[in-house]
Amino acid sequence: MLGVTPDLIASRQPLVIGVDEAGRGPLAGPVVAAAVVLGGAIPAGLDDSKRLSSARRAALDEAIRAGCGWAVAVVDPQEIDRLNIFMATMLAMTRAVGALTAALGREAHEVLIDGNMTPHGRCGEWCWPARAIVGGDGIEPAISAASIIAKQWRDRMMLEAAAAHPHYGWERNKGYGTAEHMEALRRHGPSPLHRRSFAPVAQLSLI
Repeated sequence: MLGVTPDLIASRQPLVIGVDEAGRGPLAGPVVAAAVVLGGAIPAGLDDSKRLSSARRAALDEAIRAGCGWAVAVVDPQEIDRLNIFMATMLAMTRAVGALTAALGREAHEVLIDGNMTPHGRCGEWCWPARAIVGGDGIEPAISAASIIAKQWRDRMMLEAAAAHPHYGWERNKGYGTAEHMEALRRHGPSPLHRRSFAPVAQLSLI
């Protein structure tokens, strides 16, 4: 789940990677992290994915994946339950950066991560200089690009999941705990894609 362009592989410029995730809060589905190194032509209009219309986000997703280096890592609900959501997110970020640096054949000069924490010292496989930027998905273009790819990738996964598990309205709520989703949980119980360690799911599982 990655893409790189020949010019990025050949480049000897310091490798700066932006990282963001999607799906920390939902009750169902995976957490997805994306790592992006921008190409020579940076897509116009990059921003925090949550501030973009769905049409604009989809167009930017295509442009980023066509012209930049990128990798996506997915941690499924079972692994989230085993690790906890914070550590699962750190692991997804680590896997995404690892895949991208391996594809490019060089190590990162710096990894810029949205938020106030990085996997450094928290995930044993993390081995790159990292800097957390609060609100980075709205101010740092490489992080904005990663936020767009991560959200689009996860949204597509949840649309596919909705077809297999139609009761929960995932095509609309993407696994978040909306009233519709909670009512479906009460009526039908958890699916295999629900996070059993999350309190609303765990409490309903005991009823």
